[in-house]
Amino acid sequence: MEAGARGMHWTLLILSCLLADGMSQDFGQTQFICTSVPKDMDICAATLQNSVPGEDLKSTVMQLRETVLQQKETIMNQKETIRELTSKLTRCESQSASEPGDARGGGGRREEMGTKNTMGDVSRGPTDTLAQLSRTLQSLKQRLENLEQFSRNNSSVQANSLKDLLQNKIDDLEKQVLSRVNGLEEGKPGLRNESEQRGRVDSSLTSLHQRITDLEKGQKENRPLDKFQLTFPLRTNYMYAKVKKSLPEMYAFTVCMWLKSNASPGVGTPFSYAVPGQANELVLIEWGNNPMEMLINDKVAKLPFLINDGKWHHICITWTTRDGVWEAYQDGVMRGNGDSLAPYHPIKPQGVLILGQEQDTLGGGFDATQAFVGDMANFNIWDRKLSVGEIYNLATCSSKAQVGNVFSWLETSIEVYGGASKWTFEACRQLN
Repeated sequence: MEAGARGMHWTLLILSCLLADGMSQDFGQTQFICTSVPKDMDICAATLQNSVPGEDLKSTVMQLRETVLQQKETIMNQKETIRELTSKLTRCESQSASEPGDARGGGGRREEMGTKNTMGDVSRGPTDTLAQLSRTLQSLKQRLENLEQFSRNNSSVQANSLKDLLQNKIDDLEKQVLSRVNGLEEGKPGLRNESEQRGRVDSSLTSLHQRITDLEKGQKENRPLDKFQLTFPLRTNYMYAKVKKSLPEMYAFTVCMWLKSNASPGVGTPFSYAVPGQANELVLIEWGNNPMEMLINDKVAKLPFLINDGKWHHICITWTTRDGVWEAYQDGVMRGNGDSLAPYHPIKPQGVLILGQEQDTLGGGFDATQAFVGDMANFNIWDRKLSVGEIYNLATCSSKAQVGNVFSWLETSIEVYGGASKWTFEACRQLN
């Protein structure tokens, strides 16, 4: 009896130690440890035999404690990793918030960005910036060559003098670019202020664009008002053209134009029409690696156009509000059609029509990554669906081709901003 009491005493003592040790390590709920005992053996004696020395049991407890601590450390590391990944995902989502989707989220496909005149709305390295400058200079040279051709056909001392002055300005800009390259290679401290350097070059290019545009305006008296093209040489958030009047309410429409671009990825936004409360009332856009899309009241139809080969292409899109039926034509041939594109939703009036930029707000909120890059001509809009024959006449430059009854392509109908240029052009000459 006395031995049994001593055994019970040791058993209770060991269990108390285990419980106290477990709670001190914050293991949570306590557990009882069971040990198998031979059938004919006294339970108290077995407990004494197994518990009094305590080496094996202590070793087991220590292993369990170590395992729990390792698991806690692993969980903490995983939580930290999750927090880092969540932070990175949030940043990525905020940067890609402008990506077009089926709903488009009204006019807010991206976080509102400032209207600072930059060569783009994303951070660019020296190589990207120099590439942009190189393309700008090439565009200016092309425009000067056109002016030289015009001067040969229409000799003018003043025009030649201004042409020489502009050529010298381009040479100076090329020297600045070369100096910038050398400075970047040598790591000169004087060229480390990227924003200031870039601002000076942007200012020079804007001034040069304006002077060339002024010279090109001198040709207006020698050409019909519809024989011109718009050129958007760079992907910026400040080059665009604004149509002077709004569109009427329309239950059907046809929009046609000539486009030339080799921009990649995506040619950008040839035009966008925004109304109060809806920035995506009527938009044509090819953004990133997505196909070209037509948006009506934020509803989307994918268009089967392939036009970024650097050649002129004539495109037309027709639409009627009844069942939202649409058709897409490239170079006079229907390439695709569909329905259920904003059915029974008329195009609203009192909006703003912009060429070359996508609007996220009424008349603004431009995103450089969605800007059109290339040339545009003969942009016309009708308030009805043109027939296949009428569209073919436009694409083949037939004498029977009509002009838009809602908007027709005239220099006096648009205002140009930010260095986009207008100069003599007749799209149909490209077919001869």
